[in-house]
Amino acid sequence: MIEKKYEFSGILRFNHWVRVVTMLVLVVTGFYIANPFIIPYTSDEPVNFMNAYWRMWHIVFGFVLIGSTIIKSYLFIFDRQSRNERISFFDFLSPRIWIQQIKYYMLVGRHPDNKGIYNPLQFIAYFIIFVTLFLISLTGLILHVHVYHEGMGGILFDSMRYVEVLMGGLATVREIHHITMWIFLLFIPVHIYMAVFNSVYGKSGAMDAIFSGYTWHKKHKDKK
Repeated sequence: MIEKKYEFSGILRFNHWVRVVTMLVLVVTGFYIANPFIIPYTSDEPVNFMNAYWRMWHIVFGFVLIGSTIIKSYLFIFDRQSRNERISFFDFLSPRIWIQQIKYYMLVGRHPDNKGIYNPLQFIAYFIIFVTLFLISLTGLILHVHVYHEGMGGILFDSMRYVEVLMGGLATVREIHHITMWIFLLFIPVHIYMAVFNSVYGKSGAMDAIFSGYTWHKKHKDKK
């Protein structure tokens, strides 16, 4: 018998798609800032601020990413519906779940009965991604305060300069910022592939859940 389970709340799904769009814009604009690949038409008038426009959108969506990351972190810790995500940590600690999950991915076993939403490999992957989100946001703020010295840049200047020194200087900060971007670029196709794999092979509606919030599971009869 199949039962429907509500796993992802509306705010979680909305926040997920905000991050998807935001990271897409940041990658494209980031590539342009690093290596401008569009040259505006020539003119005697000082109106060709192409690089400034791309940088503006990079900054805007950078702060959107920081905001969505803060919201997601808050939901993970305090949201009642996110309890299923927190419980996944105990699946991560279970050797039995690890073995069953590896056998499942090798197509020689069934999917383990996880207590939480994420299996151990997913839990590690998402943990790494949120560490990466923290690093790319932190390095982005350091780069921001070096260009904009008023407003948020002025408020964060002293603290970000201190972190910059701890990281080894501005050149190192830039490298970390670029490396974290490539981590996202590698993660995205793997994430999509595994979501489709679990949805099709596992027949649990895992791909649909990020739209509807629901997954489908076999209902196990209680043992007497």
